Amino acid sequence: MNTKKIKRSWDDRIFDWICNVFLFLFILVVAYPLWFVVMASVSDPTYANNGTVLLYPRGFTLEGYKMVFGDKLIWRGYLNTIIYTVGGTALGVMVVLLAGYALSRKDLVGGSTVMKLFVFTMYFGGGTIPLYLVIQKLGLLDTRFLMIVLGSVSVYNIIVVRSFMVSNIPDELHDAAIIDGCGNGRFFFQIVLPLSKAVAAVMVLYIAVGYWNSYFNAMMYMTDSAKHPLQVYLREILVLSSSLAGNMDLEPEELLKMQELSMIIKYAVIVVSTAPILCVYPFIQKYFVKGVMIGSVKG
Repeated sequence: MNTKKIKRSWDDRIFDWICNVFLFLFILVVAYPLWFVVMASVSDPTYANNGTVLLYPRGFTLEGYKMVFGDKLIWRGYLNTIIYTVGGTALGVMVVLLAGYALSRKDLVGGSTVMKLFVFTMYFGGGTIPLYLVIQKLGLLDTRFLMIVLGSVSVYNIIVVRSFMVSNIPDELHDAAIIDGCGNGRFFFQIVLPLSKAVAAVMVLYIAVGYWNSYFNAMMYMTDSAKHPLQVYLREILVLSSSLAGNMDLEPEELLKMQELSMIIKYAVIVVSTAPILCVYPFIQKYFVKGVMIGSVKG
């Protein structure tokens, strides 16, 4: 066996070295703010505020997390957010896959017209007040069903799925399935879905992140605090901590302490709200790398 390696030219080695340095710096710029937030959230408020926390925590404390998780509403918000995220993601992924597949079929009657109408809604909408009135007339105000349905389907996601179907599901495959006696429903669930894992993973990530970070819809259409998602509760904690920190009725020492404590509470809130969704990403990374390239190559 020939174990000799191909000798690389000096300019190739320099190019690789420059690329590696650039990528390392890029990763450092992206990752360090996340690392700093985690370290500051478990550091003493004094060190977190004076800028001495850089690479490791100083004066280790979990006071910020104790105050965040000490509120029972946080756990209720977690449960509500999980319900909205799981339900909305499942509904959204199934709808965009079905719609994207249907619009990718050349034999769909009026498919181009439907696609144009979808694209039209991306640029023109009725506005917030008409939407609120429609939701009110339908009797969906203050319901969990509204939080699951609202925002589950995006025209952009449908276009992405349609582009994937056009590029990766050939018409010959459908013709062969029809000859073997396979109907459209069976063809979609038994052939198209297994071949669409990459785009499905991308849709899961896009939709789930949107639901997890959503708070505006709950503030607009829900008055029952028991149904609020996590982000609304965390916002209330931030507002409350800021108001307490700015309370001029407190003694100067107490006021300074509250200002310092409000900072680590904000760091703890950031970690609490982002950690769960970050834990999901590694499980779908292998599909995401392929799916995110959908539509990048034309031809």
